[in-house]
Amino acid sequence: MRSIETQAPHTIKQGYKNIFLGGSIEMGTAELWQKRVISDLSDLPIQFLNPRRDDWDSSWTQEITNLQFKEQVEWELNGLEIADIIVMVFDINTKSPISLLESGLFAKSGKLVILCPDGFWRKGNIDVMCEFYNIKQVKDFNELISYIRNDVDKK
Repeated sequence: MRSIETQAPHTIKQGYKNIFLGGSIEMGTAELWQKRVISDLSDLPIQFLNPRRDDWDSSWTQEITNLQFKEQVEWELNGLEIADIIVMVFDINTKSPISLLESGLFAKSGKLVILCPDGFWRKGNIDVMCEFYNIKQVKDFNELISYIRNDVDKK
């Protein structure tokens, strides 16, 4: 298993699945769910593309002219493109506008698996999108881990 963090370049390693860990981050608000997924699947040949970064500075202006911000967004977009599986986890304590945007961008890709619990402020939108585009939706972390395991084992 190999976890690729945000500042590392994207590489595709033969025999490994690339899994993008999208979803709620909102530093200090969302659960550190990415670490849990990585830990639970550490025995599998997976490269995790994890956009959560400990050195994120919330004072950075979110403008295209801010190179640190632009590099982060481009890293995420490239990661979403090369991913075999895109995991989107929505935390009920967050709004997650970028995750909602990314889910919409990749709704037709066939790569999404979404965990959106009751209580998330836009769960209805997520449910309709998943049904409309036939996106795999899981109920909890155990089902998410099982789904990824089964997908990687099919390889």
